[in-house]
Amino acid sequence: MLQLIDLRDRDLTTRSLRAILPRAATDVDAAVHTVRPLCEDIRVRGEQAIREITARLDRVQIDRLRVPGERMRAALATLSPAVRAALEESIARARRVHENQRRHDVMTQVVPGGTVSQWWRPVSRVGLYVPGGLAVYPSSVVMNVVPAQLAGVAALAVASPPQREYGGDPHPAILAACALLGVDEVYRVGGAQAIAMFAYGAGECDPVDLVTGPGNVYVTAAKRLMRGVVGIDAEAGTTEIAVLADDSADPRHVAADLISQAEHDPGAASVLVTDSEPLLAAVEAELAVQVALTKHADRIRTALTGQQSGAVLVADVDHGLLVVDAYAAEHLEIQTRDARGVAGRVRNAGAIFIGPHSPVSLGDYCAGSNHVLPTGGCARHSSGLSVQTFLRGIHVVEYDEAALRGAAPHVLALADVEDLPAHGAAVTARM
Repeated sequence: MLQLIDLRDRDLTTRSLRAILPRAATDVDAAVHTVRPLCEDIRVRGEQAIREITARLDRVQIDRLRVPGERMRAALATLSPAVRAALEESIARARRVHENQRRHDVMTQVVPGGTVSQWWRPVSRVGLYVPGGLAVYPSSVVMNVVPAQLAGVAALAVASPPQREYGGDPHPAILAACALLGVDEVYRVGGAQAIAMFAYGAGECDPVDLVTGPGNVYVTAAKRLMRGVVGIDAEAGTTEIAVLADDSADPRHVAADLISQAEHDPGAASVLVTDSEPLLAAVEAELAVQVALTKHADRIRTALTGQQSGAVLVADVDHGLLVVDAYAAEHLEIQTRDARGVAGRVRNAGAIFIGPHSPVSLGDYCAGSNHVLPTGGCARHSSGLSVQTFLRGIHVVEYDEAALRGAAPHVLALADVEDLPAHGAAVTARM
């Protein structure tokens, strides 16, 4: 089922590996071309443009962008007790983990009388996007809202696609999750139009300072296009998993985990990296059995057989580490002997799941970690959503006269070599 890439006898550079390894062929630049006129229309015409775009793309007529508060309260009141308990536990665990990510102001005395402090301040207003296409993601409400609240963001707005079967509202589970978290500003707007609404403001929605949350290629394209008008967390696109496994791994676990992420979307990426041919054969056998038993078998089979998924044979675990670092997976599972030790040598991953009892789906819902993570190799340079996403570090400089006099010769020398004499004059004027 998985395409095979045999790298056992190949000594490849990171550059070569990036070219060879399977990767979703999403053309964000092409999607930018598609969403640019939509975003420009929303910039000019605001709410009316959003209504028309929503009617055309989502086939839903909405009379008001914002969801009334009573709809969220009703969604929470009718939520299944089991789902409510699961969401409450997910919120509690996420808060426990994210509380430890809070930053504290620090002050450094550079010289006597001269200090530089770093103050951490939250952005004022954030737009949180929650997808709602092939699946429903109340868990993404938790992952977006909890770190923003703990960072101290004063104003939070959530947007999620309207659903025809719910009268144009987002899915009730999403509304209920918002109600549980005390978020009362929710908009029935999806896709690129939601990102443009957040960036420019429209109707009752004021512009935000930062947009976070995952989405499809059009959401990703809109975030790329709006970067600069508004801050973004990262280009978090279609999900991906890589599993680094040796012959100690249980093929049932490996197959189940590859399937779990393929279930999200036909374009989802599932990659197995192993030095064991017997394990690979056993995983393939398990995939044949397990995929047929799943609810979304067609979607999963499309994802697993697509060019973005595959099995990579490597010479040994050390070789496998080179491969997974080059791939930089959103989710990376380590199912090897000494899994913790192997994981400690990984440099590039959105999140790492160690050992046989830490599947990615645990992180999706209830590990306490965040599941909004960089995709498409962006884990080489970007992190997942955290409290820090919503904070800005501000340097605060405070020197007295004596400390300024001590620095003056150095300022003058550097201003002279850079041919910026007014810089030096701003110091000598104080002497």
